[in-house]
Amino acid sequence: MSIWASTARQRARRRFAAAQRAWAPPPFTAGPELGSASTPVMLVEQTPSVDDGLPRGVRFAGAWAWRVILLFAAAYLVIRVIGQLRMVVIPVVVAMLLAAMFEPVAAALRNRGMNRSLSAGLVLVTGLIMVFGGLTLIVRTFIAQLDDLSTQVGDGIGEVQSWLAQGPLRLSQTQLDDAVTRLQAAITENQGALTSGALTTAATLGELVTGFLLVLFTLFFFLRDGGQIWTFLCRLLPRNARLPVARAGHYSWHTLVSYVRATVLVAFVDAVGIGIGLAILRVPLALPLAALVFLGAFIPVIGAALTGTVAVLVALVTVGPVKALILLGVVIAVQQLEGHVLQPMIMGRAVALHPLAVILSIATGVITAGIVGGLVAVPLLAVLNTAVRYLFSHPDGEPTRDRQPPGTQPADDTDTQHTVHRQRDDADLTPPVESSTAPEPVPTTAGRPG
Repeated sequence: MSIWASTARQRARRRFAAAQRAWAPPPFTAGPELGSASTPVMLVEQTPSVDDGLPRGVRFAGAWAWRVILLFAAAYLVIRVIGQLRMVVIPVVVAMLLAAMFEPVAAALRNRGMNRSLSAGLVLVTGLIMVFGGLTLIVRTFIAQLDDLSTQVGDGIGEVQSWLAQGPLRLSQTQLDDAVTRLQAAITENQGALTSGALTTAATLGELVTGFLLVLFTLFFFLRDGGQIWTFLCRLLPRNARLPVARAGHYSWHTLVSYVRATVLVAFVDAVGIGIGLAILRVPLALPLAALVFLGAFIPVIGAALTGTVAVLVALVTVGPVKALILLGVVIAVQQLEGHVLQPMIMGRAVALHPLAVILSIATGVITAGIVGGLVAVPLLAVLNTAVRYLFSHPDGEPTRDRQPPGTQPADDTDTQHTVHRQRDDADLTPPVESSTAPEPVPTTAGRPG
């Protein structure tokens, strides 16, 4: 009996203690000291957070939602500002791409002892002579072949009509005549729109001239003082951010130079391959069409294909469907060579971008800023890829293990786990005076620009 009573008392004590713990008031913690050691300690009650009733996933999503909204709002404002200043932004971007192309030549001249201004001016004048010389040759070729072209176009259209009527489509002459009549009616009805478009083009001519002069002016100073300009911009940042941002810009510039070189080489191969096909098939305007292919190849993936299609259409209305089909095969073969050999071997060493990212960036650039947007979308993505990957793996601004831009390798091949840390002294912060590419300006103190 005594054993049973003792066991019952122990159970009752345990239940009472558990009930006391369950109904205990919220804990109290000591608040911050108010002054000296003699100041009495304040007891502050810990009140539960107002979000404790929400699931953790909801709180997490809400915390990210307003940040994403702010990010998109900032991006929208930046795009609007760029749209308002497009007459300045577009020439500066074009000048930067040209500077990436010509800077190695200017740096080589400076390394041989030539003055910075003289080397920049010589490279600029030489580039202008090459561009205007090529344009003059293309225009003279077009004018010389214009009369023969008009005759060949008329004969070609008649041959195309005969093929449509007698070929596999079996279109009747009435249907062909109706199609031609509708085309002429559409041109007549839209004559006012065409006239206004011509006036708009005439008004835009002044903007083109202004932009061209601004490109020349900006390109000269990029070639002359590019390193000093970047140094000055980095000095405007907080001290802790100067080194990482400056070195990220240095690696991004290397990526841009490599991209431009690779793009020029790929575009040259495309133009030569399609141009040889045009010359062998005796298609009129072979040189202008090859030049068009060269310019179109600066838009990756789709540029050379679109300009090659234009060449096929010209061949169709001038030399007939058979030769047009042969030229189409040449264009496809060149595109296969570019996609399976040149892009992996040449472009893959310059930038490491997924094809889906390239296509989406080009589409976004064309929608946002037209042809210029499609032209600068991929190099902009390549530069951002290098900068972000470098800052992510080297937040303190130390150089990469092999001193190469991190954007030239796939993401899983980066040297995130194998960085080489070194002391950030003045030797690291001062760029070399002469370099084959953009100098590595990492300033530490404020001062004059350059």
